[in-house]
Amino acid sequence: MSIFLQGLVWQFWDVPKAILKAWQTFLWFNLNYFSVPVLLKTYFSHWRRYHYAYGKPFEFWKNIEIFVFNMMSRIIGAILRTVFIIIGLAIEILIILIGLIVFLAWLVLPFFLILGLIFGIRLVLL
Repeated sequence: MSIFLQGLVWQFWDVPKAILKAWQTFLWFNLNYFSVPVLLKTYFSHWRRYHYAYGKPFEFWKNIEIFVFNMMSRIIGAILRTVFIIIGLAIEILIILIGLIVFLAWLVLPFFLILGLIFGIRLVLL
């Protein structure tokens, strides 16, 4: 196989596969870094597992205090998990857009090179 064909295979087959693999790795890393699947599974769990066990059945005020504290812990957990999920998904969208730009730019780059050479030769000859 000639070096020209090897260059074309490298430009349009080998490197795009590597770009797609790297893109996939970045996407998986971001999901795991922000723990989006885990945050969705534990969405209404207590924040940092801060909760109290209920007292005896006839300790009404104590049980009400514990109930309010446990609900506040769950609400705080849901709010903070929402923030982290939104940040993680926003960065995921950013990675998708940047990956798409890099992938398409790599495929279009040789054509810009050829057009640049043609335009440059025209400028020199005129």
